[in-house]
Amino acid sequence: MRYTKAQFEAEYPNNDVCLDAVFEARFGDLEFCPKCGAKTKFYRVKKRKCYACMHCGYQLHPLANTIFRKSSTSLSNWFYAIYLFSVAKNGVSAKELERHLGVTYKCAWRMAKQIRLLMAQETSKFMGVIEADETFMGGRRPINRRFDNKTALLGIAEKRGRVKVKALDGKVRAGKVLPYLKENIEPLSVLHTDESGLYNQAHKTFKHRTVDHGWHTYVSPTGVHTNNIEGFWSQLKRSVNGTYHAVSPKYLQSYVDEFAFRYNHRAFAVGRVLLDKALKHGG
Repeated sequence: MRYTKAQFEAEYPNNDVCLDAVFEARFGDLEFCPKCGAKTKFYRVKKRKCYACMHCGYQLHPLANTIFRKSSTSLSNWFYAIYLFSVAKNGVSAKELERHLGVTYKCAWRMAKQIRLLMAQETSKFMGVIEADETFMGGRRPINRRFDNKTALLGIAEKRGRVKVKALDGKVRAGKVLPYLKENIEPLSVLHTDESGLYNQAHKTFKHRTVDHGWHTYVSPTGVHTNNIEGFWSQLKRSVNGTYHAVSPKYLQSYVDEFAFRYNHRAFAVGRVLLDKALKHGG
């Protein structure tokens, strides 16, 4: 499903409509005033970003505890930035936001950081047939030190479903890999991996199946493969290299969350999903 720019502009044409949308999403079901207890309606306070009870004047601030809180940037710009993040398959750099919105680079960078908070990965466990794999991201290094200063990523993917990825601190060890798998995959699920020693103990928790990449076998005769998660790695690296060029280990997890979010919602109108999340939860 697609959510076009024309649809977005028709739904959110100005700041007032955007503010009303945030209020409706967060407080639209509120029938009684939290202060006076009367059945009421809330009206917009003139020249302020809040709404007041028609009886006692108690005020509700819909932007409180959201990514929009205390921001001097217009809500229209915020909503458009969120829309850009949702539809840009390869990501949106702060410089691109700066050009689109006419804000400073510092402002654009902060907005991008806050929007990525909306894209945090879900905590629900995967089940069924799951693929697991690891990769590394970072700058080029000499062949004999090719993993120095790189950050390891551990990922799992459902067959034709969602992905989850975690940026690991330090070296990749089974002591980090197996707890992550147990935390995010239901026991007795079928786990597909390569023949890395990181997964030697996985058979104790999952139905572990392997494919031998060392012999250039990428789909075993029994159908075991890790092509889904490797396809995600390929897309992630191309996008990061092309759009962001480099990402520091400090912020890598939030960038990974961004691409995982778009991947997991690829069958939906991602723009609506992300905007709804911003309206209801707001970070």
